[in-house]
This record gives sequence, C-alpha cells and structure tokens, in this order.
Amino acid sequence: MPSDNRKKIPPLFAVPERDETVEDSPAPEGPKPARRKRGDSPAACQKCFGTGYEVVPDRGARRCECRTQDTRGKLLEQARIPRRYREPAPPRREACTLQNYYPAPNNGSQLKAFNYAFRLVREYPAVERGLLLMGPVGVGKTHLAVAILHGLIEKGVPCLFYEFGSLLKQIQDSYNKVSNTSEMSVLSPVYQAEVLVLDELGASKPTDWVRDTMMQIIGKRYNDKKLTVFTTNYMDARRNPSEETLEDRVGVRLRSRLYEMCRTVELDGDDYRKQLDAGKV
Repeated sequence: MPSDNRKKIPPLFAVPERDETVEDSPAPEGPKPARRKRGDSPAACQKCFGTGYEVVPDRGARRCECRTQDTRGKLLEQARIPRRYREPAPPRREACTLQNYYPAPNNGSQLKAFNYAFRLVREYPAVERGLLLMGPVGVGKTHLAVAILHGLIEKGVPCLFYEFGSLLKQIQDSYNKVSNTSEMSVLSPVYQAEVLVLDELGASKPTDWVRDTMMQIIGKRYNDKKLTVFTTNYMDARRNPSEETLEDRVGVRLRSRLYEMCRTVELDGDDYRKQLDAGKV
C-alpha cells in the first residue's frame, strides 16, 4: 500500500493576546523591528468583538452596548439641544436631566411638573399627550423639557429641540434668495421628529405670519399625533389687567388644540437665576 507522504497539519489553538505589546519575530540578521503598541489600532469591543452583537448564554444575541452608546451619541447630536443644557456648565456642572432637577422646597407645582415629566419618559411610547409647561421665568421649565429629551434619547428615541423664536427666524431666512435653505428643509425635521420640544411658545410678537406659521407647525403635528412638549411664560389666567394670556399670544384655535395635544402643568416659584446672582443657591 503506497505510503502517504503528505505532511500532517498540526491542530490550531487560540493564542491569547498579550496585554501590552505585540512583537514581530526578529529577522535572522539586522536590527530588531520596532514594537507595535496595541493602541496603534482601535481595540475591538470585548463583548461583541466588533460585530455589534453580543451573545447571551442560553438566550441568544442582542445589540451590544457599544453600538447603543454610539446611537445615543448620534441622537444627542441630532437633537439640537443648546450647549448650555446639553453639557456640564456652571452652576449646574451637569447636563439638564431628571436626576438633577430639584424642585424648590415646599413647592408642589414644581414637584407635580417633575412627576409628569418622569412618567412621560418612563411610559413612552405608551403616551398619548405631551406636556405644556407654563410659568414665570426661572422656575425650571426648559430644564424639565430638556431632561425629557435626555431621558428619551437614553431609550433610543429620536428627539428634536427648538426655541420657537429661533425656528421662526430660520424660516424667515429661508425666504432670502441667497439662502441655501428652503422653508421645507427647515420644517421637515420639525414635522417628522418623533418627540419635539418647542421652547418659549408665544414669545415672538403675534403677527399674522407668526400665528399662521405656528398653526401650520403645531397643526401638522396635531394631525399626525406626534408627541410635543411646549414651554411658555404665558399663563391661561391674567394675574393683572395688563398681562397677556397664552391665548392672546397664540390665538383661540391654537390654544384649543394644545388642550388636546398636551397636559397643562403650571409651575410657580422664584426665579432661580435671580437667587443664583444673590448667592442664595
């Protein structure tokens, strides 16, 4: 019987990587090659090894946390949250979240607003109505609105933030012939955002164009049943004869739609920024 002269291939075994450096085999003659540090190339995730999915014993595979973090970072960038509320900054030293919103002592209105915001994040997407946060300046309305976005982004929900006056200005700029934008390119993300915060509703002078534009934007989201969170400094009841109400600023039709779109929450209290300037906080 002919002998088998083929070389036997030895079995292969996994070789653990070295922790610090990987050295190439030295050449027979000449200087030894330089060491190649592990940091020279990006290290793969130790859970998914770069695949994006980690294996859970006896259960299957799931999206790896490393990819989830990447997704959250992109969602946060796309949300257009102003830097003051998105990044740590004095005096908060933290981004605006539900974890660092502190209602004023014995202030039931701020505690109530916090509870509604917390429930919205916890129960989403099983949420039918957004929030309309009303109150004077400095009581934490924008903080709570941004905190809702941060909480939803942690759940992987696409969100968008706009200060209403800034949005109107961008729409006006799109009418300029030299502008590289169109009205629809500005409005399309606002229409389509899964969750939208419109800050400072009613702050712009209520001209016919402003009211028509507000009705166009809010009416579109109303018809599409899109979740929206509003903040405003205007209340429903006059506290003095010269004070304007939210209805005065946005009109009767729009205020009626807001009742159906949102749960109205009134906050009161002292201006936090004023207390900060006086060194009380």
